[in-house]
Amino acid sequence: MRWLQFSVNNKIQSGYLVGEQVHVIQGDFLDEWQDTGETYPLSAVKIEIPIIPRTFYAAGFNYAIHVAEIAKAMGEKPVLPTSADIGYRANNALIAHDEDVIIPADATEQVQYEGEIVMVIGKKVKNVSPSEALDCIFGYTIGNDVSERTWQKTDRTFFRCKNTDTFKPMGPWIETDFDIDQAITTIRVNGKQEIQFATKDMIFSFADFLSRASKYITFYPGDVMWMGTEGTSPNLVHNDVVEIEISGLGVLRNRFLKEGQ
Repeated sequence: MRWLQFSVNNKIQSGYLVGEQVHVIQGDFLDEWQDTGETYPLSAVKIEIPIIPRTFYAAGFNYAIHVAEIAKAMGEKPVLPTSADIGYRANNALIAHDEDVIIPADATEQVQYEGEIVMVIGKKVKNVSPSEALDCIFGYTIGNDVSERTWQKTDRTFFRCKNTDTFKPMGPWIETDFDIDQAITTIRVNGKQEIQFATKDMIFSFADFLSRASKYITFYPGDVMWMGTEGTSPNLVHNDVVEIEISGLGVLRNRFLKEGQ
């Protein structure tokens, strides 16, 4: 099932998608909800951020080729991570499908995409085993971990390079019926394919991250974890449109605009 948040006449509502028809619900799709019987054509609504997480987690360097290419760019020998470590991102940076990423006026030319699969936690999780971890996932969506690479080299806390307003597009919806073994991630800039990879080719799996982190951290319904990306991105410029497609999940599309242009 595909769950989404959407707005009509500036009123944000929740619903599920059947074909091109949005079915409106009352309540929380993570918990208890009722079908209202009201529907809208998908084309008649504005898609909003599918969920605002209580905590926003991110797994860095989780694809081997990405690790190798970043190391090469820095003139270093690639070193693969040895444990499933997570970091954090900020909710202020979240935007929805088809909303604009605003590149600050003082950013350098090294603004890049990172197309990622995102897992959405469905229940309270603490000390979960790898074999039980997948049962704690509600569904999956798509994220674009926009990064300013020059700032990334100097920001001790990543506050600008990763968490600038609008730098975290996520959506368009949450899919509960998803098979990662069949999924392909494709990233296009202005309609041109830049990279394609098997979504499952992660160094550490969903279960690895959930099990290890839950030894120390309690996850709650609605928390999200972004799972990293493959390869490297070209530098993005004013008016570029980035589309991240993950088969079985849909397409997340956003335009990049340089502040002041």
